[in-house]
Amino acid sequence: MEYQAQDKPESDLVQLLRRAGLRPTRQRLALGSLLFGGEDRHVTAEMLHAEAVAAGERVSLATVYNTLHQFKRAGLLREIAVDGTKAYFDTNTSNHNHFLVETDGRLIDIPGNSITIDGLPEPPEGMRISHVDVVVRLVPVTVEGK
Repeated sequence: MEYQAQDKPESDLVQLLRRAGLRPTRQRLALGSLLFGGEDRHVTAEMLHAEAVAAGERVSLATVYNTLHQFKRAGLLREIAVDGTKAYFDTNTSNHNHFLVETDGRLIDIPGNSITIDGLPEPPEGMRISHVDVVVRLVPVTVEGK
C-alpha cells in the first residue's frame, strides 16, 4: 500500500488508514501525512517526533513510537533494526536492502536485485522466511595522507 500525500487529498490518507484497520485519529493523520507525504523515507521515531513538533503538532515521543509500531503491524511501514540499538521505519514495504552511511546514520535503498542471498537455512517447522534484511555499511573514501 503505497501512499503519496502530496498528490492526494487527506481523505485518501483516511482511507489508507481505514483499509489497514486503523482509526484515522488526529495524531495518526498528522504523522501519516509527514511519513507518506512524498518519496519513500527512512525515519527513526526521534526524527519523526522532531518533524512533528516543527510542524506545530503536539505529540509525545511515546505516541510517535506507538504510532510507528501500529503502522508497521498494519503493513504500512517496514522496520529495519541497525546495531540492535536503532530502528528505522521505511515507507517502502517491498523486499529490498539498504546502505547505511555510518557517518550520519542515513539509510539509502539499494536498487533492484543487486544483492543475491544463497544458502539460507531451512526455517523451523511451522515457520517461513518473510524476508532477509541486508544492511551494507558505507564510510567516506579518504585519500591517503589526509
